[in-house]
Amino acid sequence: MSKHKVKSMNTISSYFILLFTLLFLSACSSVDIKQYENNQPKLILDQFFNGDLTAHGILKNRNGEVTRYFNVTMTGTWDENGVGTLAEKFIFDDNSIEYRTWVFTPIQTDSGIQYLAKANDTLSETMIDLSGNAFFMNYDLLINYKGDDLEVNIDDKMYLVSDKVIINESIMTKYGIEVGYITLTIIKL
Repeated sequence: MSKHKVKSMNTISSYFILLFTLLFLSACSSVDIKQYENNQPKLILDQFFNGDLTAHGILKNRNGEVTRYFNVTMTGTWDENGVGTLAEKFIFDDNSIEYRTWVFTPIQTDSGIQYLAKANDTLSETMIDLSGNAFFMNYDLLINYKGDDLEVNIDDKMYLVSDKVIINESIMTKYGIEVGYITLTIIKL
């Protein structure tokens, strides 16, 4: 093969690799919550997460196999300062029970009121992103896995699909590698 053809093939290969890399990176980029700002019904945190709710979900491993399913009872309350508390009781398919209590604290920003969220088993506060019918939250969670405490990152994306139903999709990562997926339906009673 001539030097010219080899150089031409190397150039084509380089362009192909560059194109593939750009496509891969753009596919992995995060969804911008602002694209949901006109979606209805609008999610208003202190209205939806107020009172009694239930949730029903599954946990999948990184291969997509369902490894657990669970049901949740929730009660949301809000004080006169706009601080919300969401008490959750998880009942898993093996009859184990876990409790999580979220506190949503309003803060005034240039774009209006936003919320900081913290739960008893999260490692720090996180900002909640709200836009239209969407609710995004990314946080580090301490879970018990086979008897050991394990830190995982949770990327929650919730969408209000009717006045009484939110669909939640979560990706769990450890060291930047996806290790599990949660799908959850939250129903306001």
